[in-house]
Amino acid sequence: MSPLQPKSAATNEGLDKVHEKDARSLESSVGLEDPVIDGRVWRKLDYRILPVMTMFYLLSFLDRTNVGNARVAGLQTDLGMSNKQYSIALTVTYVPYILSELPSNLMLKALGPNLVLPTMLTLWGIVCALQGIVNSYSGLLACRFFIGLLEGGVFPGLVLYLSYFYPRYKMNTRITLFFSSASLSGAFSGILAYGIIQMDGVGNRPGWSWIFILEGLFTFLFGLSSYFFFPRSLDKTWFLTSEEKEYVKAQLLNDTHKDEEVFSWREVIEAFKLPQLWLLGLAFFFAATILFGLAYFSPSIIQGLGYTAADAQLMSVPPYAVACVVALISSLISDRYRCRGSVCIVSVLFCAIGFAMFLGSQSKHVQYGSLFFSVTGAYMAAPTQATWNANNASPQTRRATVIAMGFILANSGGILATWLLGTLSPAPRYTKATITLLVFSLLAALFCALNIFYLRVQNAKKAERRRVMNREDEEPGLGNHSAWYIYNL
Repeated sequence: MSPLQPKSAATNEGLDKVHEKDARSLESSVGLEDPVIDGRVWRKLDYRILPVMTMFYLLSFLDRTNVGNARVAGLQTDLGMSNKQYSIALTVTYVPYILSELPSNLMLKALGPNLVLPTMLTLWGIVCALQGIVNSYSGLLACRFFIGLLEGGVFPGLVLYLSYFYPRYKMNTRITLFFSSASLSGAFSGILAYGIIQMDGVGNRPGWSWIFILEGLFTFLFGLSSYFFFPRSLDKTWFLTSEEKEYVKAQLLNDTHKDEEVFSWREVIEAFKLPQLWLLGLAFFFAATILFGLAYFSPSIIQGLGYTAADAQLMSVPPYAVACVVALISSLISDRYRCRGSVCIVSVLFCAIGFAMFLGSQSKHVQYGSLFFSVTGAYMAAPTQATWNANNASPQTRRATVIAMGFILANSGGILATWLLGTLSPAPRYTKATITLLVFSLLAALFCALNIFYLRVQNAKKAERRRVMNREDEEPGLGNHSAWYIYNL
């Protein structure tokens, strides 16, 4: 239960900054701005929705990556696994994870996020706890498969859900606030693991098993309670007045145009034709390989520097704590100056600096210090890329497809990461893996730059169309192809 309170404090501090910024800078909305309503409505949404979303993603990331802490605490040795078998166990998580992302996102609108997301959380909490009682490699594989199947739709689902309530230029800070829980989970997983492994021998179970049991139990209980927290849609929010709901609808309509009323396979196909999906999707793949490699292996990397297993758990905390703060600052900059692409490029260049330091130095202090760059860069890039991807597709079904495909490509990088460190590149130096991740950092920067160039060209063409035609003359249903839909750079 200990992750909840530190996260809550961090979230409240971040939200205060968001509200100050929102009060100063309103979205342009055809004469519909009302400073009094504006400040009140976003504050209500932020304090009712974001803390729950934050806990969802914190628990998702924690329950998926705590296997790295369990490995250091003796999981691999007790189950008699080779490095190759450990990589297979991680890969088994990502196959159903990837396959479930698009169907899950397409189901949210039909079944309602208020039912789909809490159900996934409750069920994977049970499976996570069951990992603590497995006594064979095959049992672990089964658990990892179902964790991937149940967790796959969480991040794309939360990003899509957020777009139901916020205009595009208010999203990056909000996504970063709940994604910051991933970096916090990296920090708290080390602290929690250090404390939990002291239970070694309790109930005749090793310390690593209690990591899964206790963290899975908390996820299960929070999942049950979350059925009461999630409004299905803007119209179903019980904490907004009718006037406030209409105000938000006006902001969303002005920002993204009217969404289609029903699901459309035509819009799914249209999403696959968008060049920005594939340009940013490749950057997603490269950056996610970095992020998941660090998430799964940072305790092992630190242990390889000569620290004990217990010290490695604790020393994994500071890089993730720094990453959380820097990611929040970068998201405020991204929303304030509407510069998603530039923030993405800077973040992956941070990763490149970190890997260059790790590769080029023999000092364990420098190598440990390199994690502050690589971890920070990885956790800056992910929420900004997710926001940028969601910002440049409309209507809703097209956006849902684009969001899901972005995460499918990202989690394909997760599969590569599970093999890259340890199996294909042995500890403690991980030389081949470090070189690969350094190259991936530069490639991610390149594809982000290409996406900026493409979107800038498209915006110039749209400006020319707006110059020679009226908005009323444009055919309806164009979504992001509309001349009045300005792509976010």
